[in-house]
Amino acid sequence: MLSMTGYGKGTYKADGVELTAEVKSVNNRFLDVAVKSPRIFLAQEEKIRAAVRRHISRGHVDVFVSYTDKREKQRAMAVDLNAARGYYAAAEALRAAFPDLKDDVSLSFYLRLPDVVRAEESGGADEVLERALETALEEALCSHAAMRRAEGERLKKDLLSRMKIIETLTAQIAARAPLVAAEYRKKLTERIQEYLAGKAEETRILTEAAVFADKCSIDEELTRLGAHAKAFYAICGEAQVGRKLDFLVQELNRECNTVCSKSNDQVVTSLALEMKNEIEKVREQIQNLE
Repeated sequence: MLSMTGYGKGTYKADGVELTAEVKSVNNRFLDVAVKSPRIFLAQEEKIRAAVRRHISRGHVDVFVSYTDKREKQRAMAVDLNAARGYYAAAEALRAAFPDLKDDVSLSFYLRLPDVVRAEESGGADEVLERALETALEEALCSHAAMRRAEGERLKKDLLSRMKIIETLTAQIAARAPLVAAEYRKKLTERIQEYLAGKAEETRILTEAAVFADKCSIDEELTRLGAHAKAFYAICGEAQVGRKLDFLVQELNRECNTVCSKSNDQVVTSLALEMKNEIEKVREQIQNLE
């Protein structure tokens, strides 16, 4: 069982390159991957997403990549001639307007202008940077998976404990249900005897009690609640359980609502409402599972 919430970090320090990859995830119905990396890794973004998909199937995932390249290599410089011409035209206009100004414009002046001469970015990551990215990202994803697994086990313990409570409440309702019809029959008999001065027909009383028992019968709902509990335990043994448990909890909630609607007994209603509260807590926790 895996949680959708987690964090992992991986680093690569070799060959004059220091690269860090971080993976962070939160809840989401589907897999949504956002990559934030330097432009040099633009061509590797699809590889990053593919690596994430191998490890994660649901959740919003943010991948952060940063690096420092300390290797000695010649940097290409780009010259913007249009910018230089613009500066030159502006200088000529100033010279014409203020002929007394000292003219100290030289080639070195233009080299110092950031708009005219700038470092040219590399076309893409070389083999060393690609290897660094792959290594750090895999480490980050493994670390991320370990954290999600640990959180998933904690959630699993909580879910199983709540399902035990739901089973106990189901058993209490099942024990109480047969007494409801019997108590109704007793009260009905007492009232009719009181109004008719002891001349009530036993057959009529039995008929009314049978109709009531049929209306408030929750045997089918209790059977399905038990079946859903067994399915819940089976699913909890799997790795990716979020969608299955989400559907199963909807079914549990539906059966519990039916028990509440059929109930004509304060004890059964109270137990069913307590069960609804536990089911809602289970539903909230399941939203965190992959």
